[in-house]
Amino acid sequence: MNRTNNTDLVFTTNHLPPSNDKWLPIMSEENVRKALAFHRSFPQYEVTPLHRLRRMADYLGIKSLYVKDESYRFGLNAFKVLGGSYAIARYIAQETGMDVSDLPYEVLSSEEMREKAGQTTFYTATDGNHGRGVAWAANKLGQKAVVRMPRGSSEIRRANIEKLGAEVTIEKVNYDDCVRMAAAEAAADPHGVIIQDTAWRGYTDIPSWIMQGYGTLAIEADRQLLADGCEGPTHVFVQAGVGSLAGAVVGYFANKYKGSEPVMCVCEAVSADCLTRSALRGDGRTVKVTGKLDTIMAGLACGEPNTIGWDILRNHAAGFAGCPDWMSAKGTRMYGVPLNGDPTIISGESGSVPMGFLASICCYKDDKYAEIREALRLDENSRVLLISTEGNTDPTRFREVVWDGLYGIRHRGESGIK
Repeated sequence: MNRTNNTDLVFTTNHLPPSNDKWLPIMSEENVRKALAFHRSFPQYEVTPLHRLRRMADYLGIKSLYVKDESYRFGLNAFKVLGGSYAIARYIAQETGMDVSDLPYEVLSSEEMREKAGQTTFYTATDGNHGRGVAWAANKLGQKAVVRMPRGSSEIRRANIEKLGAEVTIEKVNYDDCVRMAAAEAAADPHGVIIQDTAWRGYTDIPSWIMQGYGTLAIEADRQLLADGCEGPTHVFVQAGVGSLAGAVVGYFANKYKGSEPVMCVCEAVSADCLTRSALRGDGRTVKVTGKLDTIMAGLACGEPNTIGWDILRNHAAGFAGCPDWMSAKGTRMYGVPLNGDPTIISGESGSVPMGFLASICCYKDDKYAEIREALRLDENSRVLLISTEGNTDPTRFREVVWDGLYGIRHRGESGIK
């Protein structure tokens, strides 16, 4: 693979040998409905908007474009709380010998349940959104949270987590080392549990519960599409860090539309594109990306794949894209300054990269991106679903992108198409 610098797009179609697909059933519609029912029990629950961008679809030359806007989720400005809250509920259900269906918010947050379940400290690593979700859920349920953040994390994001009562620090290591740090602390604490959205050998239950929690946004979007008269998406573009969200979304739609799956593409930060590199490797084994993982997309700066998510993606994703930072910035600006008649969407750097990727491969019809568009079978009949996973979670960086034009110049390096 020829990778000249981090301004180039790296794309590959999926030529991986399939596995036995043993993890796909965790994202069955039945399992996702159970997570949705749990989230619906929260007083703060509302279905997040699904925006239809009619003018943008015309501009891009596709039939329809829908964007699931997670900036409205539980007032926390990001989707991550879905996974952390459901995993905590599943853990408490397991510890008390109950089924999560019998633990709606009113029961789970009651004094009686707190006495029965006892005091637990939930440890996690995060760039901000996942940790904030875990801290929020722990706070609501009368539990404790300890959060470790990697170097370069935003002070604003750290402060938002601390406001929820968690112990939180910014460490001098990258995200993956923060995961190891939090896991070690949890193992040393008799009342500690690691709540992490990545999986490794011997640690699969909680990551699978987190993914099922993420499934709430997928089933909501699916139902909203049908309610709008759309018979289902032909394409789904979803961002990935470790691949938990991507595996959850791809897994849900692969289950729901078995035999007629949408074309589903994973978008990563090119400097932390562990899934794309794993796909390029071609034998099904994962590739770890090490080092600083420098990217504007803080939520995607993860170098080690979630083994559960990866197994689903290797069987059901059509393509993998390592996206440069300018694509993310482009997506943020396109959402924030829409074509006349389309809704405005406030999307942070990790939320907007699928939009930047889609716009790039659709708008440059006479250059190298045409090959990618053709590989993904994008045309005038395509019904595309995107997910904006976060809003303005780092106001300083957001203003740098939108006001100051950070990463505003499109560099034309080699694409690394395979």
